[in-house]
Amino acid sequence: MPLIAITRAVSPTMNDCQLAFVERQPIDIAKAIAQHDEYEACLRSLGIAVVSLPALPDMPDAVFVEDPAIVLDEVAIMTRMGAESRRGESASLGEAVARFRPLRWIAEPGTIEGGDVVRIGRALFVGNSARSNSAGIAQLARELAQFGYAVRAVDMQNCLHLKSACTYLGRDTVLANRGWLDLESFGNVRVIEVAPGEPAAADVLAIGDTVIVPASFPETARILERAGWRVLPIDVSELQKAEAGVTCMSLIFTARPTGV
Repeated sequence: MPLIAITRAVSPTMNDCQLAFVERQPIDIAKAIAQHDEYEACLRSLGIAVVSLPALPDMPDAVFVEDPAIVLDEVAIMTRMGAESRRGESASLGEAVARFRPLRWIAEPGTIEGGDVVRIGRALFVGNSARSNSAGIAQLARELAQFGYAVRAVDMQNCLHLKSACTYLGRDTVLANRGWLDLESFGNVRVIEVAPGEPAAADVLAIGDTVIVPASFPETARILERAGWRVLPIDVSELQKAEAGVTCMSLIFTARPTGV
């Protein structure tokens, strides 16, 4: 089945975004919009149909559509984000996702954000982070048990989300910064380590044998190329000032409408 990506345009108020591990710098909104346009073009170049939602002017972080939803083959889980100021993003995103999947919702006191979820087959690894708590992880496990998914908590540190520390590349392989997470939770997967001096380089977006990598991480890109992946570098430097990664700006899934 073809892939679809839901994205959202950059908010004009992005300079008011939430930050946890990045020092605040002025964001050139026009440049951020141009880089986001290139990101969407990159997805289209890989054959992905992009559904681009309009910006939410009052929601500075709304471009990061991965956090409010976890979209799987059978269902979409609308999360209750750990950043309370972001919870207003979920309603309109849920309307878009509902075209393709039935929705389930994480409820108080649970919190979870999609950026904390790394999927490998039928297993979902979820970071124990400031944004995703044990109640949210337990709810996710209950919601997905009927579909045969296993949910496993992962200890992590020094970064915002689990995907800041580790992403799945396919081929039973993860790209990771060992210093930021407990890799033992992942069992016997093969680990490719980010380059020294590029600690934040683990957040890459794998589509088949192609990996989208921020241009600011050239050494990690070379490591991936030597390991046999095709690398597409992309400049997201302005978006990175808002603590962006290349995974968090899209929800990518098979384009199967609800009921099909």
